[in-house]
Amino acid sequence: MDRYAVPGDEAADRARQQERHYQLLSALQSLVKELPSSFQQRLSYTTLSDLALALLDGTVFEIVQGLLEIQHLTEKSLYNQRLRLQNEHRVLRQALRQKHLEAQQSCRPHNLPVLQAAQQRELEAMEHRIREEQQAMDRKIVLELDRKVADQQSTLEKAGVAGFYVTTNPQELTLQMNLLELIRKLQQRGSQVGKAAL
Repeated sequence: MDRYAVPGDEAADRARQQERHYQLLSALQSLVKELPSSFQQRLSYTTLSDLALALLDGTVFEIVQGLLEIQHLTEKSLYNQRLRLQNEHRVLRQALRQKHLEAQQSCRPHNLPVLQAAQQRELEAMEHRIREEQQAMDRKIVLELDRKVADQQSTLEKAGVAGFYVTTNPQELTLQMNLLELIRKLQQRGSQVGKAAL
């Protein structure tokens, strides 16, 4: 049997949504007071109201949680890649030390200074290569993290979250980080304010 919407039901739904909006807005206003004053000034009533509207149905909380999980997995993967590279370098250094020690032990005393000079050049060349590989890995990590930030900004912008758009401006990034912190704190509060009431 088809159910027809009763005008009173729609009004009650709107009232519940309005009440939820006010709860979220009030909680956001309270949380903003914990931020540095320079950022409090940049978060207008309109911005907070728009953010509260975006949070109404709980979808943004789920999106933020998903983005956080992806970020943690990415960071862990990048960290493990860097650790593997460091371990490879440690093994290379140990192998070279062992090779040099064996060569010095079998070297005749009058050839030792020439051997040591050659070994020093070999060690310096390897250390130079290791530094270049570490710097290349660090650049790769920074680029990957920058890409993740841009992906997160784009996702939140498409979800209609106030204050989010793709940018590399440090002040805007800090503001977005503060907005994410507000969302995360609301999410942690749980209960009626942090969860969807629908």
